[in-house]
This record gives sequence, structure tokens and C-alpha cells, in this order.
Amino acid sequence: MLKAIRPDKVIPAVELWIEKMRGREFIIPPVFNLQKCFSDSSMSTPLIFVLSPGSDPVADFKRFAQEMDMSKRQESISLGQGQG
Repeated sequence: MLKAIRPDKVIPAVELWIEKMRGREFIIPPVFNLQKCFSDSSMSTPLIFVLSPGSDPVADFKRFAQEMDMSKRQESISLGQGQG
């Protein structure tokens, strides 16, 4: 009924319901942790970043590679717009 009357209020209402029924932690997305992702990777399971508009993890990734003394061992491939 809410969707028919006020479609702009559906998402906030669903978030409020989830917070009430399950808790706030189910609404807030976790912070990206590059160290944890790296520890889960291996030679057969590399890190692959699928980007959305406005996100650019390259600077964070390069800083992490320098901290881990691996800046020479990392490789970046950019497909560019329309080359996906």
C-alpha cells in the first residue's frame, strides 16, 4: 500500500522495518578492508575490483602495495569505457 501511495518512502520504510526486526548492523554496509581481502587472495584467487561510477580504489590499492613492499609485483589492467 505504501508503494502505491508514496513510492519515494518505500526504501526508508523497509530500512526502518529491517532495523526494528533485525538490528542496525543489517542496514549499514561494512567498510571495505583491503588487508582482509588481500589475506583471502592467493595466486589462484586474485583480487578483482568491479567498479561502479564514482568509485576508484586505485590510490588505496597502490598505497597498500607500497606498505606491503609489493609495488613492483602488482599489475593493473584498465578496460576503459565500452571495453568491458
